[in-house]
Amino acid sequence: MKTTEEVAAEQKAFWDGPGGERWIASWERIQRTVTPFGEAALKEAAARPGEQVLDVGCGTGQTTADLANAVGANGRVLGVDISAQLIAVARAEEIPNASFALGDAATHPFEPFAYDLIFSRFGVMFFADPVAAFDGFRRALKQTGRIVFVCWRTPQENPWMTLPVRTAMPFLPAIERPGPEDPGPFSFGDQARVQRIFEQAGLAAPSFKPLDQSLRIGATIDEALDNLGRFGPLVKPFAEAAPDQLAKAKAAIAEMLRPYVKPDGVYLDGACWLVRTQRR
Repeated sequence: MKTTEEVAAEQKAFWDGPGGERWIASWERIQRTVTPFGEAALKEAAARPGEQVLDVGCGTGQTTADLANAVGANGRVLGVDISAQLIAVARAEEIPNASFALGDAATHPFEPFAYDLIFSRFGVMFFADPVAAFDGFRRALKQTGRIVFVCWRTPQENPWMTLPVRTAMPFLPAIERPGPEDPGPFSFGDQARVQRIFEQAGLAAPSFKPLDQSLRIGATIDEALDNLGRFGPLVKPFAEAAPDQLAKAKAAIAEMLRPYVKPDGVYLDGACWLVRTQRR
């Protein structure tokens, strides 16, 4: 079993390397996918003028800019991300009343009792030690503060990501699949696990709101196949497959996608939790 330090180092290496590169290369498509969920989370968070806000896993700074606009000139937002590439893009935006820190939010030395709101759009699922991470967030939160984030639900509820993988698996080299306790996109899908993490971190029992939406994975089947090879769990197996394996996998995915083609694109369902908690 890998140590917490080894898992954290792997996450940093990925997001500082191929993960960050692929995210930036696929930025427009990713933004179309995550923005509607992020907008719902921002509405729930309801950042107010003058508040101090922490944006966890801020990426290229889109949500940081939205939060900075909400808190106004008398407020302040700190965006934190583990990827130097994504932080560089965010800093280049020169967002007023916002600053950015490069580092692992799970271990970053945040000022105690400093933040009215700790927010994240898909940035909390990759911590090597989530209990330690949320314990740190609790200590950084003001007594009256709140934590609001959006995360993916279970793999079974997210065919936009898992259905192409399941369809391709018989034809490709082994696809590495994280366990239920491992960092990964679906690691916060289980409500009981999230409740356990929060209890151990000294936080109040969370509230969960389901967010469901059909996600456009491409304008056409060909574009969807191209997108699958650019970002996500199929990138590595596509790259490692022999030409005949890759051709068979793509043909199988294309056939599977045909019933999901609409006049304006190819759509598969996505499902998230909108989670809210506070100090106990």
